[in-house]
Amino acid sequence: YRVAATPNAVTELCRRGHKVLVETKAGTGSGYSDEEYRKAGASITDSESVFRNADLIYKVKEVFPEEIDKLREGQILMTYIHSNAHPEMTRALLDKKVIGVAYEDVADEQGGFPLLRNQSEIAGKGGFLAALNFSQSIHGGPGLMLSRVCGTETPKITIIGCGWSGMGAAELAASFGNRVTMLDIDRDLMIKAQSQLPSNIQFLYSNRTNLLKCLAETDVLINCILWSKTRKDHLIYRDDLKIMKPGALIIDVACDDNGAIETSRSTSHDDPVYYENEILHYCVDNIPSAYAKTASVLLSETTLPYVTEIADKGFEKALKDNKGLRRGLTFYFGKLTLEETAIKQGIEYVSPDRIVDQYA
Repeated sequence: YRVAATPNAVTELCRRGHKVLVETKAGTGSGYSDEEYRKAGASITDSESVFRNADLIYKVKEVFPEEIDKLREGQILMTYIHSNAHPEMTRALLDKKVIGVAYEDVADEQGGFPLLRNQSEIAGKGGFLAALNFSQSIHGGPGLMLSRVCGTETPKITIIGCGWSGMGAAELAASFGNRVTMLDIDRDLMIKAQSQLPSNIQFLYSNRTNLLKCLAETDVLINCILWSKTRKDHLIYRDDLKIMKPGALIIDVACDDNGAIETSRSTSHDDPVYYENEILHYCVDNIPSAYAKTASVLLSETTLPYVTEIADKGFEKALKDNKGLRRGLTFYFGKLTLEETAIKQGIEYVSPDRIVDQYA
């Protein structure tokens, strides 16, 4: 339901002298009509024409199988690529010799990931809202209202990770009056989160003892940490689920298959939950799409500066000038330039810096 560029983004690109092609009905799921894009200066056309004529493909999700053949050598692709999770797509894009920039790997001067941040916050908040929904008896849950209610025991919510998605989940969970515990290994991150969040949240170091104690007591566990794709171990193992309360929920916002939580596997909004060892798992890997309007506005606003830099300067100069953008480079004319994917999939890796060093 999301769209990469809102009409406001199209207005800015056209104002800079660039031609913008928008696939018909691309913005419908986010509440934007073709007419709004026309008024912003875009040409409305079909998918075939967009891929055939565009120098830069500006989208939201990874490349779908039906889109692979539409790409051509040297075409610039900007989207959430997630190359290490999609080996077949990765090899196809290498064969196509496209220039691919992954939003999720673009960095800022502080080493953070600005194009993940806003969607992560929405994912964290959406994860808690999913817990509210699936805790209801009518949805097969334990019938527990995740809120402080006079005369009943206050629910316990455990959140792993004090990053943007963890803080998003904690903000809502605490605001509903729940007893919230956040776990992390980074004290500075915990102190930062503590300074910004409600006072009814306790912070613990994420070690095995604290984690097992929380698992035994919690009504909802929300996982918000990214787990390295090259790791073979887990934070929560299948056997650990045996100590959880009957009816407890696991909301895996990060939802890496066989990742931090051994029993997690990605699900969709059409089929969002499953039971493993009698514990309900919600592992939707595209939570922000449920809040498409909000997600599209934030995504468009944060990605637009990078897109305009490439459009204004040309790809080579933009890469050379912007080290953070360079970090997001994943594919370059048949070369894989993302080290994590290279390690996981056993493909030769070429550093983005090495690519830039070749420029005059």
